[in-house]
Amino acid sequence: MVSQTIEFDPMCDKENPQKISFEDVSAAAYRIQSGIVKTPCVKSHMSAIYGMDIYLKNDFLQHTGSFKERGARNALLLLSAEAKQLGVISASLGNHSQGLSYHANLLKIPTTVVMPNVAPIMKIQKCQSYGANVIVHGNDMKEAKYHAMLLAKERGLTYINGYDHPHIMAGQGTVGLEIMEQVPDVDAVLVPVGGGGLLAGVATAIKHLKPHVLIYGVETEKFPSMEQAMKHNEPVSVEIRSTLADGLAVPTVGYNAFLTAKPITDKLLTVNEEWLARAILRLVEHEKYVVEGGGAVGVAAIMAGLVPELANKKVVCILSGGNIDTTILGRCLERGLAAEKRLAKFKVTVSDRPGGIAELCRNIASIGVSIKDIMQERAWVFGDIFSVEVKVVCETRGPEHLDELRALIHKNYKNFYFSGYNDKMCGTDNLNGGCIEEAKCDYNIDKTNP
Repeated sequence: MVSQTIEFDPMCDKENPQKISFEDVSAAAYRIQSGIVKTPCVKSHMSAIYGMDIYLKNDFLQHTGSFKERGARNALLLLSAEAKQLGVISASLGNHSQGLSYHANLLKIPTTVVMPNVAPIMKIQKCQSYGANVIVHGNDMKEAKYHAMLLAKERGLTYINGYDHPHIMAGQGTVGLEIMEQVPDVDAVLVPVGGGGLLAGVATAIKHLKPHVLIYGVETEKFPSMEQAMKHNEPVSVEIRSTLADGLAVPTVGYNAFLTAKPITDKLLTVNEEWLARAILRLVEHEKYVVEGGGAVGVAAIMAGLVPELANKKVVCILSGGNIDTTILGRCLERGLAAEKRLAKFKVTVSDRPGGIAELCRNIASIGVSIKDIMQERAWVFGDIFSVEVKVVCETRGPEHLDELRALIHKNYKNFYFSGYNDKMCGTDNLNGGCIEEAKCDYNIDKTNP
């Protein structure tokens, strides 16, 4: 009972959820306009590739790198004079904490942010640089949130939920108002979904102005929390798993957000991690944008072919954030290249006599394939003692170029294996399928996780 009392948030009460209105969003737009960047919504270079007019709403260009600033500033401005003096507190892994810290600093409001141990050091340091009191506590968001709400009770601070607070949702909805101004004849908007606040706000704004515009929520398959909420007709908890879209890693959508978004959301889509990696790569290459996984889900849905009904339509994808960890970005780019068959890994058994490996390298180079890494294995090679197993990571121009490489290796070598392919070219002694070294091969990978 004590735990329930501590965790109770009067602004996010599941027994009495609050639904925001268009008036809430339009008032928020006027309220926050002096402190928020009106981000561009530009036509994508990818439009011709996917057969639709794709527009990218670049909200990752906000000062702190995400749309979260909109709701944070709106919620802070609506605090009472007493609450502003005492200060606010919240729990967040990154984007909400940064947006809240930045605008609270501008508005001279004391801010405390509780972040779990898994929060990136860069984001902790950013919040500190904005003047926030950062407390690192707990192993996950659930523990961090409980501690934040405990401190709120003890110190008389106002707790601001990062996605379900009505004032937060209204602020996020201003993205929708800008989209309607920038692309007035839009046919559909793809909205990233984590806790549901952005979806609720954007859908409220757009459906009021133009009810025929389609609103699609897009989630990662690792956290289909809104999909499950729609299925059960109420927010339910989903399993906590690691994901490239860490900004959308909310196990339970907000009750206010669910109540608001449910009747005005036309469709929910889920994309797997492979397409997320490919979307991040595509945005870097084609648009020169660095976008985090959660911000790229709309583009990923288009690339994965999940919206064929939008062919020849005007579609806006909200790129909601760009705060991707540098190391994660590197992994995403590599996984995206691998998913597009532009980065390949194979192993082949060659002669260990002088010139054997050199000949392999010449063969690979002869068709324009670039070797990125090469390793040799002698101790665990079975069969001919005068052989060496060579593992090669190489770069190709795409699937057709990779097929050319596989054909070349098949022609010149007896034992080989290409990672990710259970194909008939896996050794001339076993042309009818399978790998010659089946017990050792690394084909059995999770294809839903690039």
